[in-house]
Amino acid sequence: MKEQEIIKAVKKMENISGQMNAVLGQMNNMMDLIMGTLETLKRMPGYDKALEKLKKDMSEEAKLEK
Repeated sequence: MKEQEIIKAVKKMENISGQMNAVLGQMNNMMDLIMGTLETLKRMPGYDKALEKLKKDMSEEAKLEK
């Protein structure tokens, strides 16, 4: 390989590395948002009742699929 091609390849790899770091940062932000939303929902009135209904519905759907 020519030196110029190697330099281009290295620059592409650095670019990809930077993009991956940005994606990881966005994923961490999304996880924080998800966890905050879940904790907020848990504190809302009727959460336990809704959770039990969801579990019941999920088990009924699983039985129907079998």
